[in-house]
Amino acid sequence: MRTDHSKTTASPALIFWIIAGWVGYLILPWYGVEDGFFSFEWLIDGYPFDDDYAPAAFLIGQGEKLWLAPLLLPLLAPLLVLRLKKSDPNYARILILAGAAGFAWLMAQGFGIGIRGFTADWLVALFGELDDRQYGMGYGGLLVASAFLFLFTQGIAARGAINGDVFVVSAIGGVIVIVTTFVFFPIAKMLFAAFVTEDGSYSAMVFASKFFDDRLWGIGCLYGARCGAAWNSLFLAITVGVLTTVLGLVFALVVTRSGFRHKRALRALTVLPIITPPFVIGLALILLFGLSGTVTQFVSDLFGLQPTRWLYGMPGVLIAQTLAFTPIAFLVLIGVVEGVSPSMEEAAQTLRANRWQTFRTVSLPLMRPGLANAFLLGFIESMADFGNPLVLGGNFDVLSTEIFFAIVGAQYDQGRAAVLAMVLLFFTLSAFYAQRMWLGKKSYTTVSGKGDAGVHPLMPKGLAIPVFLAAGIWGLFTVVVYGMILYGSVVELWGVNNTLTFKHYVTAFSVRIEDSGIRWSGAAWDSFWTTIYIAAAAAPLTAIVGLVTAYLLTRQTFAGKNAFEFGTMLSFAIPGTVIGVSYILAFNVPPIEITGTGIILIVSFIFRNMPVGVRAGIASMSQLDKSLDESSLTLGANSWQTFRKIILPLLRPAILAALVYSFVRAMTAISAVIFLVSAEYDMATSYIIGRVENNDYGLAIAYSTTLIFVMLGAVGLLQLLVGRTKIGRRTQFGSGEKP
Repeated sequence: MRTDHSKTTASPALIFWIIAGWVGYLILPWYGVEDGFFSFEWLIDGYPFDDDYAPAAFLIGQGEKLWLAPLLLPLLAPLLVLRLKKSDPNYARILILAGAAGFAWLMAQGFGIGIRGFTADWLVALFGELDDRQYGMGYGGLLVASAFLFLFTQGIAARGAINGDVFVVSAIGGVIVIVTTFVFFPIAKMLFAAFVTEDGSYSAMVFASKFFDDRLWGIGCLYGARCGAAWNSLFLAITVGVLTTVLGLVFALVVTRSGFRHKRALRALTVLPIITPPFVIGLALILLFGLSGTVTQFVSDLFGLQPTRWLYGMPGVLIAQTLAFTPIAFLVLIGVVEGVSPSMEEAAQTLRANRWQTFRTVSLPLMRPGLANAFLLGFIESMADFGNPLVLGGNFDVLSTEIFFAIVGAQYDQGRAAVLAMVLLFFTLSAFYAQRMWLGKKSYTTVSGKGDAGVHPLMPKGLAIPVFLAAGIWGLFTVVVYGMILYGSVVELWGVNNTLTFKHYVTAFSVRIEDSGIRWSGAAWDSFWTTIYIAAAAAPLTAIVGLVTAYLLTRQTFAGKNAFEFGTMLSFAIPGTVIGVSYILAFNVPPIEITGTGIILIVSFIFRNMPVGVRAGIASMSQLDKSLDESSLTLGANSWQTFRKIILPLLRPAILAALVYSFVRAMTAISAVIFLVSAEYDMATSYIIGRVENNDYGLAIAYSTTLIFVMLGAVGLLQLLVGRTKIGRRTQFGSGEKP
């Protein structure tokens, strides 16, 4: 009897990961190379016999690192399933056991053996002193770990999890592992410091003494004294969240629901603050409203009033944060406002509803996911921001600056910083769950597989007047702030000697043509190219991880979904200062030893900015009818094909939001960067901060201005490449848009 082997043919994904595991074990350097993750000098520097560059198989063959030998068994086991049917119980059983055992052993030996041998006293007591050591894993270790993970997820899928969908199960497994590794693990390591005593032991009393500190919870503001940092942060974050959401909606309505002819210019204007280092906005506000500021002196001379320092404190921080974070709300809301189906609004008008009734009862309720997400992001951004409070805070203490000074100050109190971070995390997670409760389980789907040739109605006049007034005032204020920044970059000494000069740009970005070629002689070029390189690498990875996560959260149902969503938002709720320090503590030793490298900067940006891609994707996907997915699956496409060909093309606003936000935040981030930069990988913002500390304001502002123009060009290019999602086929007459 002939045996039909057609159904035993292994899937391409299975073959790929089996080969990948063997390549990592037999060919690639197992440990991290000294020249850096992105360097390939090891190919001509003793590879493969040099201990620093040898693959695991060569190390074992030389009688070294014998603890890597047990990995051979879980690498061999998957070969047994190549001739098995997927329906055979042994197919799933072998893949699950091999993947789980291999990954578990890889982690156990990585955490158990470090650069000084065994990492725990009980291991020394059990096995004796180890005369060998190991460093962080490199290409080989990373590839083998990935192979074990995805062999395991394929086994889980083969057992019928999520209808046996390999793509969905693998995506869930991949996101869980990377979020656990780069969010939960470093944060947990940092937070444990809240219970550490001076002798290295753990005590709840140490935590209690720091948690109930009067500087944290003081309510002296009720009696005219200073409030505690916790209450200051909470009130500021709520106010900023409301203001940024309202302003973001205002600009989104002007762009999508009006006949305003200069929409492209308005889009560029609303994005400007997000591509500016926050301390530069603070300096511009000081120049305008400080004790010797232009506006302050003008008002003082006009009305004979005594200038005051009103800007320093809650008012200044509120203005700066609202200016800085409104673009985030706009980027989230523009996709949601555009995504409301025009046919539903036209149906309301057909039923004799006027424009105001249509907006209030149809359009606005369908924007609730975007409004909730915009508020949440504004709230969290305000909580985590420390650049603006550092420049303008004065005596107005907030959690982020208190954490910063606890870490970098003379006290260097990691325990206090950890306690403050826990309080901040409680506030941000409370906002997260309040947002979920407000949205509830209602459906906000407006885009289905049916054709939609409608057109969005214009705003009612009663709404258009205050919207245009608010947009005009805030837009004019933004123009003035950026005019001051530009002016400050071309004067001799900002606020003292106003002679026009380009010397700051020359000092930072001069170029020489020599016999050997172009020489980038400017002082800022090294940090500039490093920043471009790191941001360009982080942006697409951030968008990919964020949108895949959003797809899983909105289109799939699986156990632990709420915990999964919590994990993806956790990194955004922690201040950058804590992220930076926790990464140093977690990734300065094996098994992941990347401190001082470019990869740690890329990783920190990916997981710091990933929640924006997640929230933007969730807000947009909540409007896409699941019948689109079902139709695609019915026609024979798998989940990967459906995601790539159906979902992604309809998510252009969300993709653009994720790309733009992650790129510009990588270019302008400072709180985490200040801890993670090294001599080889110096970022633009850390260089600018160094110039500010040396009172070289002209060069700092000139550098910041250059970054603004570079990022404007990048934003325009990304918008051109990604394009726009057009739901209707008609446009409004006189809207300024080409048909």
